[in-house]
Order: sequence, then structure tokens, then C-alpha cells
Amino acid sequence: MLYRRMDSTGDELSVLGFGCMRLPQKSGRIDEERATRQLRDAIDRGVNYIDTAVPYHMGTSEPFVGRALSSGYRERVKLATKLPPWQTNVREDMDRILGEQLDRLQTDHIDYYLVHALDGSSWTKMRDLGVLDFLEQAKADGRIAHAGFSFHGDLPAFKNIVDAWGWEFCQIQYNFLDEKLQAGTQGLEYAAAKGLGLVAMESLRGGLLGREAPAEVKAIWDEAEVCRSPAEWAFRWVWNRPEFQVVLSGMNDENHIEENLQIAGEALPNSLTGRELELVRRVAETYRGLMKADCTGCRYCLPCPAGVAIPACLQMYNSKHALRDKQANRNYAMFTGGVFGGPPSRASLCTDCGACLEKCPQRLPIPDLLRDVAADFEGPFFPVQVWFLKRMMAFGRWRAKRGL
Repeated sequence: MLYRRMDSTGDELSVLGFGCMRLPQKSGRIDEERATRQLRDAIDRGVNYIDTAVPYHMGTSEPFVGRALSSGYRERVKLATKLPPWQTNVREDMDRILGEQLDRLQTDHIDYYLVHALDGSSWTKMRDLGVLDFLEQAKADGRIAHAGFSFHGDLPAFKNIVDAWGWEFCQIQYNFLDEKLQAGTQGLEYAAAKGLGLVAMESLRGGLLGREAPAEVKAIWDEAEVCRSPAEWAFRWVWNRPEFQVVLSGMNDENHIEENLQIAGEALPNSLTGRELELVRRVAETYRGLMKADCTGCRYCLPCPAGVAIPACLQMYNSKHALRDKQANRNYAMFTGGVFGGPPSRASLCTDCGACLEKCPQRLPIPDLLRDVAADFEGPFFPVQVWFLKRMMAFGRWRAKRGL
């Protein structure tokens, strides 16, 4: 494991951070045994930055992390969580929320505490409610060690927030498709010049960049002198920037964790050649031409009042068109048609209420996109497909009970 020093805090941090937003699940809940094993194994192998937040896994991520970091693991890591502006209406809410987080996480302090998912309007709200005074008091009494913010707005708002206070670090979305999105490269360089530590999120863009590449992209990767997986290219591109101390990965598969740990032991800053950087640029242009929706799968749009599984719908839409996923139609019917016993969550359930528009960090026209998804996947035979898949699932359960 490689480590980089965050000068603003004095900590030596693992370049790979364990993000707890996409933990493995079983029957719609965190698979606690498997997720605990994954998290502790990563710590045993050098990961020392663990990131969670109130809304992750519909409120169950923080309590899970608290349990998983028992038996001495808490003392071995720097723990990060976040203050949700959407749950903060008065100054007193901030102290209450932090107190609840400390209880859920079974700790007496948070090492890296972020104001969550700021943009221009949420920053104005939190500033006016007294968040800077709250952070100063929480640092002074030891409830938090270091104060920062995560960001999903535009560049002018980012610079305004950076300049507003003596932040120690910030967390921004950064990958080779998003150099000009949100804070982007200009924001990265601006924050670094101001002395802030930097944590990268969405480096695989919700997993999209780590999957098997479509033929158009694979042809470009095949030109490289060194053979690397799509995930390794994506991670190395971010780690190539010396400004970042930590790159978060929402890890939930043992093979992916193993690969990420291996890359994190080799990816030095400024290590990609000019030719390799040019290959990445060409790949980015190719992906942009293939994608239908710029969704990162962050899930901030949930819960949907109509029950639409928005990120899953958009992810399968992108998988079908950008990744040439031949199972996309089947997967869409399986996961949004109620095949597994839950209520349907298909795109056509959208009522165009607009609740998701206010919450989407990417500012996507979600209702319009959902109409496109429904038109693409939910043809006249969609109900028949769902019915057939349900019968197949029932038959499989019958066979399993009889040991066939």
C-alpha cells in the first residue's frame, strides 16, 4: 500500500480509501458477514481511510461501520462521515446529528468530518445556519479532528466555498470523463493551491469505467504498451495527480478489492507517460459518444416517491448502449419488474413529480431520461418477460427445496 501525506492534517493516508456506499447486499440489506470480512481484510492490508455517510444504504451504513470497526479496528483507521444539509434546519440540528453519528459509529470522535454534497444553494443555507461556528466548536471539544466538505456543484460555487473558511480538506468527483464537470481539474488545482487536502470520489464513475470495455474503447486500450484492466487505467489516471491523497472506491467484490489493493501499491503520482495520457483522452471521447445518461449511481435521488429505482434504471440504460451489455434487457426486467419479490421499480412508474431534480448532483433531467429508458426497455412484451422470469425464479426455488 502506498501512502500520501495530507499536509493540512499531518496524516499519512492510504492512497486507496474504502467507501461504504456500495457494500455487498443480501436480500436487500447489507451482507454484514461478507462486508465486515472485506472491510477488515482491506484494513489488515494497509487501507486506513474509511468513508461513510448518513444516507448510505438507506441509513444502515454508519451502524454497520461502527460494528465492523470493533475489536480494535477503529483505532487503526481514519474515519470519515458527513453532515447532511438536507436534514439540517436549525443550528441545533448539527450537534444532534453529530451526536447520533458518534453513537452509530461507536466512537468518541470523527477523524474527517465533511459537510455533505455542497453546491451553491446548500452552502448558503449551511453558512447562514452557522455551520462554521459548529465546526469550530466540534473541533475544539474533540468531537471531530478535521473539517472539510464534499462537493457536487459548479466551479464558481466551489471556489466560493474554498475561500470562505480554513477548510482542511475537500472531496470532489474526479475521473477521466469529468475533468470539466463540477469542480473538475480547475477546482482541484485551486483547492490544492489553497493548501487543502484532496479526496477523490467516483473515480470509476459509479463502476462504469471499471467494467469490461466496449469494442471501441478496448481497441484503444489495446494500443498501450502495458496491459491494464479498465479499472486500473481509471484509478491510475486519478492517482497520477499528486494533489490527491486518497482515492475512494466503493468496494463490494473480493476480486475487485484484490485488484484495487494491488494497483494502490504501485500507482505513483506523475507515473503515466504522455502516450498513456493521450490514450486515456481518446477513451474519454469515445465513452462520451456512447453514453446515454451521465449518472454516477450516487443514489442521492432516492427514495423516489413513485418507487422508481432511478440509478439502476439509468445504469442499465448506459450498460446497454455504452457497454453493449447483451443482458441489459433481461437485467432490467429482473431488477425493476419485481421478479425478486419486491415491488416494481421500473422507469414507467415515474410521475414526473420532479423531486429527483433537486437532489441530483449531476443536474440530470431524470424524468426525461426515465421516459427514454421506459421506451427502450418496456415494450409490449415487457409484462410477459417479467411474468416468465417470475415463473423461472419460482421453479428454481422449487428445485432448490427438493435438492434437484
